Amino acid sequence: MAWNLSGMYYENCSCTATCPCTWSLMQYPATTDRCNANLAFAIESGEIEGTDMSGRSFALIIDAPALMSEGGWNVGLIIDDGADEAQVAALGAVVSGSLGGPPAALGPLLANFMGIEQHPISITTVDGEHTVTIGDSTSFTGRPHVNGSGDVVELHGVDAHPAGPVMGVAPVSTSSVSLMGISFGGEGLSGFSNPFSWEA
Repeated sequence: MAWNLSGMYYENCSCTATCPCTWSLMQYPATTDRCNANLAFAIESGEIEGTDMSGRSFALIIDAPALMSEGGWNVGLIIDDGADEAQVAALGAVVSGSLGGPPAALGPLLANFMGIEQHPISITTVDGEHTVTIGDSTSFTGRPHVNGSGDVVELHGVDAHPAGPVMGVAPVSTSSVSLMGISFGGEGLSGFSNPFSWEA
């Protein structure tokens, strides 16, 4: 059966500048020894094989080599604690890549799936600044970067990222991430904020 999800995407990764993997098709390494990333998705509408997913949120926590194309990723899935058993199973199937769509492209890079956890997830936007909070251990705040004309600075043609092909640059001002044994944080780190749309 077909499925589709759409909504808003928010990212914080450990790079100290705009993440090189997004614009280089993963041909350039991260600016740190490891690539750690928190990819958060707020689903506004969609369904997976008949299961309504509207209003659900989920996040991926990633630990990968600096050159992400080498593979060997450690990935965990966090789903908001309001999701019921059917929604958790449906999201797990999508993220695993077994139902096709953008997540399936990440399958060859994955070495260790660390499982699924449910935690409270809050994603809020106030005066253009977004804050993603997951449980008691993870929170990051970012703001889309605008140019002199007031337009959000965007990367176009991004085809090596599941939230592409257009990604809005949104550096984080504060960051403290600790999920499933993966921890990173700091100020001024790489971030993105933009709509996403998945289907298969």
